[in-house]
Amino acid sequence: MARTTKPSPLRVLIAKPGLDGHDRGAKVVARALRDAGFEVIYAGLRQTPEEIVRAALEEDVDLIGLSILSGAHMALFPKVLALLKKERASSIPVFAGGIIPDEDARRLKKAGIRAIFGPGTSLEEIVTTAQRLARSAA
Repeated sequence: MARTTKPSPLRVLIAKPGLDGHDRGAKVVARALRDAGFEVIYAGLRQTPEEIVRAALEEDVDLIGLSILSGAHMALFPKVLALLKKERASSIPVFAGGIIPDEDARRLKKAGIRAIFGPGTSLEEIVTTAQRLARSAA
């Protein structure tokens, strides 16, 4: 009888770019993704775009989740996308959550952020979207 191998879990990097020191939401999302079967790498607070991209590449993640409440999303998120492109890793989907005005969310989606979750988004929606994004990139 042939042995079947269990597929590897999807790997996600959750990071808090910039000087934002509030990480409760990011930790809740990380736990929900872990409970859904993801392997979660939590990069922690105050990560630079360079540190986020380096960690994503070193950890060979399937997707990246960014959480921000500081208002610096228009400076930091495009920088993460540009660095991924520079490293020829723009195929890694990036999703985001936090306090992001609708107009900024539209601009960020046009720039390449694949999904944006605001306050009150259900964990089920975040998990389902993360699964879809990771699998579509595979």
